[in-house]
Amino acid sequence: MNWTQYFIPTSKEIPADAAVPSHQLMIRAGLIRQVGAGAYTYLPLGYRSLRKVEAIVRDEMNCAGALELLMPALHPIEWWEKTGRVEAMGDVLLRLHGSGDDWRTRTVLGPTHEEVITEIAKAYINSYKQLPVSLYQIQTKFRGEARPKSGVLRTREFLMKDAYSFHACKEGPGGLDETYQKMYDAYCMIFSRAGIPYIPVEADSGAIGGDASHEFMVPTDAGEDYLVQSEDGTYAANLERAEIHPLEDVGGEATKPLDEVHTPGMTTIDEVSTFLKCQPCGMIKTIIYEVEGEPLVALVRGDHEVNEAKLARAAGVTSVTAAEPDLIKKLTGAEVGFAGPVGLKARMIVDQAVTLMHDAVTGANKTDYHITGVNPGRDFEIKESADVRTAVEGDRAANGSPLVFKKCIEVGHVFKLGTKYSDSMEAKYLDNNGKPQSLIMGCYGIGLNRIMAAAIEAHHDENGITWPMAIAPFEVVICALDMRVDEVTSLSNKLHDEMTAAGIDVLLDDRDARPGFKFKDAELIGFPIRITVGKRGLADGIVEVLLRRSGEVHKITPNEVVAFVTKQIEEAMKNERT
Repeated sequence: MNWTQYFIPTSKEIPADAAVPSHQLMIRAGLIRQVGAGAYTYLPLGYRSLRKVEAIVRDEMNCAGALELLMPALHPIEWWEKTGRVEAMGDVLLRLHGSGDDWRTRTVLGPTHEEVITEIAKAYINSYKQLPVSLYQIQTKFRGEARPKSGVLRTREFLMKDAYSFHACKEGPGGLDETYQKMYDAYCMIFSRAGIPYIPVEADSGAIGGDASHEFMVPTDAGEDYLVQSEDGTYAANLERAEIHPLEDVGGEATKPLDEVHTPGMTTIDEVSTFLKCQPCGMIKTIIYEVEGEPLVALVRGDHEVNEAKLARAAGVTSVTAAEPDLIKKLTGAEVGFAGPVGLKARMIVDQAVTLMHDAVTGANKTDYHITGVNPGRDFEIKESADVRTAVEGDRAANGSPLVFKKCIEVGHVFKLGTKYSDSMEAKYLDNNGKPQSLIMGCYGIGLNRIMAAAIEAHHDENGITWPMAIAPFEVVICALDMRVDEVTSLSNKLHDEMTAAGIDVLLDDRDARPGFKFKDAELIGFPIRITVGKRGLADGIVEVLLRRSGEVHKITPNEVVAFVTKQIEEAMKNERT
C-alpha cells in the first residue's frame, strides 16, 4: 500500500478537548474522528488496528472452544423487565421513543446481551447432553453514558466481544468453573498478544450480577477506576471489592459519659469536627439506606466511606439504595445530617474500624444536635459487624501486606452468573433424571476499543505512539526519500513488494515531501519499524532500519532487509506475549 493512495489525515496540533494521551494521539495520528459526544468514526488506519485487535480476540475465543454468532442491537424491553434490569441499569439503558405504545416504546438498544442469549438457550437447549456450550459475538453496544470522555475510553457506542457459557453444573468436567478458567486464561493470552500490561483483579459483579468475577485492568494515569494491589504482589482487586486487613485495637476504654451538644446547621463531618475540635477519625458516620422498603444502617468512621457493594454483600442483598429524606426523618426523628446509632431502631451493620472506637462523636437523632462520648457496645449494641468501607492509603491486604493504589482502565471482565438470568427467564434443561433444572451461566466481556486506547496509554512518548507490533496499523513503513531519483523509487517499490509477499504489513511513504516531515508522521503514528531509503545511503550500499520503541538504528544492505525485518517482527511478537 502506498501512502498517496491511502487516507491518513495527521495533525501537528493537540486537540483542545482531548485531555488524555490516547485521545490526543488517536486524533493527531488520523485514527479516529469524533461524530458527537461518545461516538467516533474509525478512519482507515484506526480501523486496521481495531480489526487486528478483533482478530486476536476471535482467535483466542475460538481456541477456548467458543462458537461465534451475531445477535441484534434491538431488544424487546419485556426481556429486560423479566430480569429486573430496566431499573438496575437506569439511564444507562437506552430506549427508543415512539408514539403511544408502538414497537419503539417497547425496544431498547443493547448495552450487553445476557437476556438475548438466555432466550436463545431457553429455545434450543433442552437436555444435559447439549451442555456445556459457549457462544460469543463481536458487536456494537450502546450505553447512556452521562459524561462520555477520554476519547474511546468512555463512549456511548463501542465494540465489544461478549461471550456466554451454559452448564449443567458448577464444578467438575464441563462445569462453569472449568469454562471460567478457560476464559480467564484466554483473556490473559489476548492482552499479552495485544502487548498491554494487564493486571487481573477480583471484582464486584455490579448490575451484571453473579457469584464471582474478575476484571482485567491496565494501570495508567488516564484511568477512571482504581485497582488495589498488595505490595508483595499476591493480591489485587478493584476498589469496590478490595478486602482490608482488620485494624488493630490500640487499647483504651470509655472515659467519657454521653453528652448532647448543640451543633446548629452543621451536617457534615468537616463542619462538626471543626466546631468540636475533634478529628474526623474520631467521629461515627451513620449512613441510612433502603432495601425493599426497609431501612439499613451502615456505620463507618468519619474519615472513611461506605462501600455500597461490600455493604450489599454483608447484608445479603443484591444492592442498596440511599434512603430518601422522608425515610431518614421517619427513622431518626431528625433532618438529614444528624443521624446516629444511639437509640436507633433498625438493622445496623457496623464497620470493623468503628468497633474499636472510644469516646466518639456522632449524630444525636435530633436536628442541630450531636453526641460526644459515644462508645460502641456500651451505648449501642453491635449485632452485625463487617468490612463495609472503601480501602484507603495506609490499609493492608488480608495477609498484612500494605495496599498500593493505581489508577487504571478496565479492558475486560469475566463473571460467574450462576442462575440469575436462567431463573428470571425460565431457561431450563432436563437433567439425567429427566427433571428440569435452571441453566448455570457465565459471561465474559472485552472492550475492543479500550484495548486500542490502553495500548496507546501504555506505549507512547513525546513524539507519538509506540505501537505493540501485533496491533499496529502497519508493522513497517518505508520512507522513500528523494522520490525523483529512480534508484530510490525502484528499490523502495521492490522492498515493499518483497515484504508484502513475505506476509509483512507494510506501507510505502511515496509522498514528495521533506525527510523530516515524513519522519515526524512515522513517529506520530508509531509504526514499529521504519525503513529509510535515500540516495545518500544507497551510495554506500545500505538502507537504514529504525526500531521505533527502542530507537535502535541498523544500517544493512537491501538484500538483508526482508530477513532482518521478519526476525524483528517475530521477536517483538514473542516478547509481547510474555
